[in-house]
Amino acid sequence: MDMNQVMQQAQKMQLELARAQEEIKDMTYTATSGGGVVKAVATGEGVIESLEIDPEAVDPDDVDMLADMIVVAVNEALRGVASAGEQRMSAVTGGLNIPGLF
Repeated sequence: MDMNQVMQQAQKMQLELARAQEEIKDMTYTATSGGGVVKAVATGEGVIESLEIDPEAVDPDDVDMLADMIVVAVNEALRGVASAGEQRMSAVTGGLNIPGLF
């Protein structure tokens, strides 16, 4: 393989990585907790886009349980979108671990 081919492959991978990063930004992941009482949606940028709480879950005598369900749903949504992003990047890099990419 000559240097021109290596450079062409590197440029192609760079374009594919840029495309994958844009796709990841557009990803969302939804997670629920408490049997669906709390629902969180996270974006590929690691931002919580929305949080829904079933009014039935609001018990003034047990605010701690509601807070716990919110934390679980939010953390699961963030983990889910991060995992989906890692899978997308891995598809581009062929499983290579490139520091600083994601």
